[in-house]
Amino acid sequence: MLTRRALVVVAASCLLLSGIGLGGGGLLVFGPNTTPDTPRSVIVPRDATLEATIDSLQAQDILAAPSTFRLLATVTGWGDQMKAGHYRIRGGQSNYHLLDRLRRGLQDPVRLTIPPGTRPETMAQVVGRRLELTPQAFRTALRDTSLARELGTTPEQLFGYMMPETYELYWHTSPARVVRRVKASFDRFYERELAAGADSLGLSKQAVITLASIVEWEALLDEEKPKIAGVYVNRLRDGWRLQADPTIQYVLLQTEGERTRRVLYDDLEIDHPYNTYQVRGLPPGPITNPSPSSLRAAAQPAQHDYYYFAATGDGGHTFSRTLREHNRAADKYQRRLERRAEENSR
Repeated sequence: MLTRRALVVVAASCLLLSGIGLGGGGLLVFGPNTTPDTPRSVIVPRDATLEATIDSLQAQDILAAPSTFRLLATVTGWGDQMKAGHYRIRGGQSNYHLLDRLRRGLQDPVRLTIPPGTRPETMAQVVGRRLELTPQAFRTALRDTSLARELGTTPEQLFGYMMPETYELYWHTSPARVVRRVKASFDRFYERELAAGADSLGLSKQAVITLASIVEWEALLDEEKPKIAGVYVNRLRDGWRLQADPTIQYVLLQTEGERTRRVLYDDLEIDHPYNTYQVRGLPPGPITNPSPSSLRAAAQPAQHDYYYFAATGDGGHTFSRTLREHNRAADKYQRRLERRAEENSR
């Protein structure tokens, strides 16, 4: 419904456009002028001029007749009131309705999907591509001591709360608000699905996140995650070192800037608080942001008497109760790797 002021503006515009005829003026104002049959997205940058806004609309092939949009925007003065943001434009909209949305800043949210098992710099790039903020601004928010304290954690722990999920956020949402939104989503998920299981195991929320982050990098198959988590819980319960290769990969990431190469025996001797071959218990914090399936596995691990697992070479693992069984499984995996290397060298 048009406001009184808008009616006055439109009426005045129609009078100014009367040179092209009353019918033509009405069509210019209220006739359809957006081309897509389905909604299309457009970003209007901050401090955008009318011409810059038209360029943005044209880049998405939204305007059927840019000249009539420009004319109405100029006559009404609304062309000087364009608001930055993300808009989903439907087909068949009139110049009046499109201009009215843009001048009032009636935006549509952006869908942001956070990937699992990533690192802060990678996540910052993902967020920066979808929202107005820069990757560096997002990383700064993750390291903000005051923000972390407000959210009941520390900068070293905060990244682990960035739960992989799809969120709807406005394009100009600040980095701190993005972090608060994702952390709040995690807290709801934890209370709804994880708290009871964690309490029964005597694990804190932070312990669940840290354990889940190790499971995230260890398991390629979702169905194995509870079983792998169960191995680590057994080791924690009995006072063993976790001896988790993903924590060594994290150490290599911190010391060498990579985690893609194989873990070598010498790497197990690196003096680092995250080296679970040297330090008992869980590391000081999460090594990545775990997915919901890894979090569920950490809070609800499979109950068994396995203490070891070795890769099979096809994405899965062989689980063992004793070191002797484990060594046989590891030797089998090593022979498989050697055969594969021989075949590839032929």
